[in-house]
Amino acid sequence: MTATPAPADRYCVFGNPIAHSKSPDIHAAYAAQTGHAVQYEKRLAPVDGFAAAVHAFIAEGGKGANVTVPFKLEAVKVANALTIRAQAAGAVNTLHFTEDGIIGDNTDGAGLVADIVGNAGMQIGGRRVLLLGAGGAARGVVLPILEHRPAQLVIANRTVATAQALADQFAALGGDGVVSACGYLEIDGAFDLVINATAASLTAELPPVPATVFAPGALALDMMYGKEPTVFLQFAASHGAAVRDGLGMLVEQAAEAFAVWRGVHPDTAPVLQSLRAQL
Repeated sequence: MTATPAPADRYCVFGNPIAHSKSPDIHAAYAAQTGHAVQYEKRLAPVDGFAAAVHAFIAEGGKGANVTVPFKLEAVKVANALTIRAQAAGAVNTLHFTEDGIIGDNTDGAGLVADIVGNAGMQIGGRRVLLLGAGGAARGVVLPILEHRPAQLVIANRTVATAQALADQFAALGGDGVVSACGYLEIDGAFDLVINATAASLTAELPPVPATVFAPGALALDMMYGKEPTVFLQFAASHGAAVRDGLGMLVEQAAEAFAVWRGVHPDTAPVLQSLRAQL
């Protein structure tokens, strides 16, 4: 008599909107690759009903969830405990449902750094890094960048006070004079790595940065992705930078989340290659 296979563990991604999400495809590939019985779905949560949606999924037997726009700040409140990187980011993109409660984590920054170092082959240590934006997307990546010991991290933002508050939060971790903040028009010098963490690319706008920010051999990365390069990446390429969109970050942060839940880190290269071919 053949034994009945154990039911798959259930995971999902919460967002609003959520129809466009590639997360189910990514996690299905990771599950197949690692031999884990995982069922992963998209869940549209009401804008005013995120916490209820999370608890309903737990009641259905859910083991964990990813969280995307606009719920990453609300997910902080839903969690019973936060990892150090979630505390630093002030935002949660990964929820792990355990016997002791809901653990909130943030894998966005680790995913970005893994893409830059592992996939793009650029070492962050000793480099000058410019981070454009000081909102939720930027907050999540400051700690992982600083862990790689850049020579300088400048956070530039339209509202300087917001950038300065973020720089102040991490100043001690970076060391003497490593982390600083400014407005876009005050950006000084050239950088080895320029990261666009603003939402400007969603509306085909360009952050008002001078063309001189790109050092020879610079890498420009936009957290957005699509079939065509964003306006920011077109601008960067026209001024000599190598360019990279946010698809690698998406794949890498998903692998980090999978590792949080399942205890194994999948191989991201074939999944990224497959998704890239589908764009």
